[in-house]
Amino acid sequence: MSVLKNANPETPHMDITAQYLAGVRSTYTQTNAATLRWMLDRPRIGDGFINTKLNPITLHDYGKTDWLRGVDHVYGWIQGRGLEALVTHARAFDASDPELATRLRQAAKQLYTELGALQGADGHVYFCYDSEMSPIRRTKDWQALAQSRPGKIYTFSDAFAAKGLAVAASEFAPADLPGHLAYLGRVISAIEEGRFQIDEHADLSEQNIAAQANDFGPRMILLGAAGMISRFGLDADLGFADRFIAHILENHLDRDTCLVRNVPGEDGCNVGHGIEFVGFALDHAARASSNAPVDLLDRILFASTAAGFDGPGIALSVSLKTGKPDSPYFPWWPLPETIRTAALCYERTTDPVALKIWQRAHDCFFAHYWRGSPPIAYQARTAEGPLDYVPATPDLDPGYHTGLSFLAAAEVAERLSLANGTPHSMDTKDNNRGP
Repeated sequence: MSVLKNANPETPHMDITAQYLAGVRSTYTQTNAATLRWMLDRPRIGDGFINTKLNPITLHDYGKTDWLRGVDHVYGWIQGRGLEALVTHARAFDASDPELATRLRQAAKQLYTELGALQGADGHVYFCYDSEMSPIRRTKDWQALAQSRPGKIYTFSDAFAAKGLAVAASEFAPADLPGHLAYLGRVISAIEEGRFQIDEHADLSEQNIAAQANDFGPRMILLGAAGMISRFGLDADLGFADRFIAHILENHLDRDTCLVRNVPGEDGCNVGHGIEFVGFALDHAARASSNAPVDLLDRILFASTAAGFDGPGIALSVSLKTGKPDSPYFPWWPLPETIRTAALCYERTTDPVALKIWQRAHDCFFAHYWRGSPPIAYQARTAEGPLDYVPATPDLDPGYHTGLSFLAAAEVAERLSLANGTPHSMDTKDNNRGP
């Protein structure tokens, strides 16, 4: 629902904002708490891997008969994201819900041990592991083959694992932290030196890297590490963040439309990735000394949402030539990412356009994606409704896209409330209260 729809149109702007802040902060906090408890209540895979293997449409628990979707396959991508989310949410809930924070830390410690062992085997984490915990890849005709393991090539799974291991070590194993930060540094170097492979279904090889398109996704994802490093007070060089921002703006931004091209010179635009980029860049700029052109970043947010919002959410892809969606799919994750980005933009500017974007993304997510019982979201839909389409992995979001975005927006709402002299309590106990 929208917390603004019943507002008196004659109410002054800041009064309406106060209502909005009160409603969304409670909603995001309780939504996150419910999802995290659901995740913690599920049986682990092995000795500590998190298990979000549920079909969001049928509510069928994926099992051994579901092959690549089932419990015999562990996705390093998801486990790295999950570890970062567990540790970050544990810290966030320390004061308001210590019981939940304790459970999150216990799960994070188990996952840290398991993920650390995978990474320690050869210095990498891979996209998918079979029942013997050997890395595999899926061919185009849906055959499973052993994944190659070249030491100098890094992937998105490495990126997510490095982030998760670093924040977990800062909490549980400080002696391990320098090694995990070095791992993160190697991923960053691989991007800048042309040793990062985007497609993890393909054989990891120099030949495939040479043939891949120059997508901005790797720099965008690693940019998120900058805010994480600042948030946890880690001793790491943040110079890469400004380099990544400058590279994306120089090479991928279409100045006529203010949309971020996936690949320089090409027509495709993943507006969700563009919005996520802006959110990470604004987060970094707010926490560290940065030369990021924040006004330009705001315009990218406005242009991306204007082009991407259509029907039930934000389209997977937009054509720069037409300015219209060119994909029938609407994945869930651009909406919480838009909520985070618009909240950060509004906090800095108090621009009513940013507030309207925040509200629209909020309304779309809870109207068209959020199930409530269980506390999960549909992964994707078309204009006709939810469908069985996997955006990246079959495992549901482990508190990463949705949870970390909602947490950031709730923190913005808290800061704005305090600035306006209207603090609001964070009660996570009432898990039956929906948005």
